Amino acid sequence: MTEFAELDTPCAIVDLDCVERNIRTFQEYCDEHDIALRPHIKTHKIPDFALQQIAVGAKGITCQKIGEAEIMTDAGIGDILITYNIIGARKLARLRTLADRIDLLRVVVDSETVARGLSGAFADGQKPLEVLVECDTGAGRCGVQSPTETANLARVVDALPGLKFVGLMTYPPNGGMTKVETFFRDAMAKCANFDLECPVRSSGGTPDMWQAHKAPVVTEYRIGTYIYNDKSVMARGGCLEEDCALRVLTEIVSLPAPGRAIIDAGSKALTSDLFGLEHFGYVVGHGDVTVKSLSEEHGILTFDPATQPFEIGQRLQIIPNHVCVVSNMFDYVQLCRNGIFENPAFVAARGKMV
Repeated sequence: MTEFAELDTPCAIVDLDCVERNIRTFQEYCDEHDIALRPHIKTHKIPDFALQQIAVGAKGITCQKIGEAEIMTDAGIGDILITYNIIGARKLARLRTLADRIDLLRVVVDSETVARGLSGAFADGQKPLEVLVECDTGAGRCGVQSPTETANLARVVDALPGLKFVGLMTYPPNGGMTKVETFFRDAMAKCANFDLECPVRSSGGTPDMWQAHKAPVVTEYRIGTYIYNDKSVMARGGCLEEDCALRVLTEIVSLPAPGRAIIDAGSKALTSDLFGLEHFGYVVGHGDVTVKSLSEEHGILTFDPATQPFEIGQRLQIIPNHVCVVSNMFDYVQLCRNGIFENPAFVAARGKMV
């Protein structure tokens, strides 16, 4: 066991009781509303946490890149959805190998070009690759732009050798559940005109997690940040401070002027991702202190110059704006329970960008 004072800073600390509570609470919500939960591992990137999510009731996991999926497959997970257009001979060869290793692999497409590439890799496979058509329901990222385009692409996928069309996927903007309901219903009707069923209708997003039932067309919900939560989820009303399981532990290294303190957590620890917020994190226990700016190794805290809440060497915990990016900055996270630190967890899927 490691004592709190023995941890080197900056580091990421994770409260296991909070993690387990977050996993259990949202699984119970999904069970209550008959929604299949498919957690996104991009937040924690740790196989043991993914296995915990499945043990509590998740049907499988979501990955963004093949490298993440390979790590999770190595850990024994056999039901994976990759929510990213996969193109290029090298990636397609890896995808084919991955599909042969697990029970169920699904991917998404938003163009005929991507679909035909997948077909070329899977046409001679023992089982077809299951494919969802990605729909843009307002987030302005990937995805076909209309229900008509959705049905047309679904028809192409269904006709291609080696592929099996199984439904629809979207990642909506915050507050977008009504648009998801309307888009998916229309797309399903248009697919039915081609005698195509859409048994899987997959949506997601942590900020709207408690609103998922308001789009009853959705059969599956993908969610990542909820396992840790962060300042962005707090700001959008999705969680409370005590629901934030990951904090960055940092130390005051300088008090150069009134109203300013320097910490040893800069952009390499907290990241420079504002994620639509002001400033770069929430200082636990010091709500009136601002994480004003970051350089690589320095964080600048500002506060009322008439006060001096800190001393050099003092340790602070910061809830980051966007915890998924912070997870990708650390090789290990320090696990604690009831204030006692256990063995650190290796962030096995860190840096798996291909």
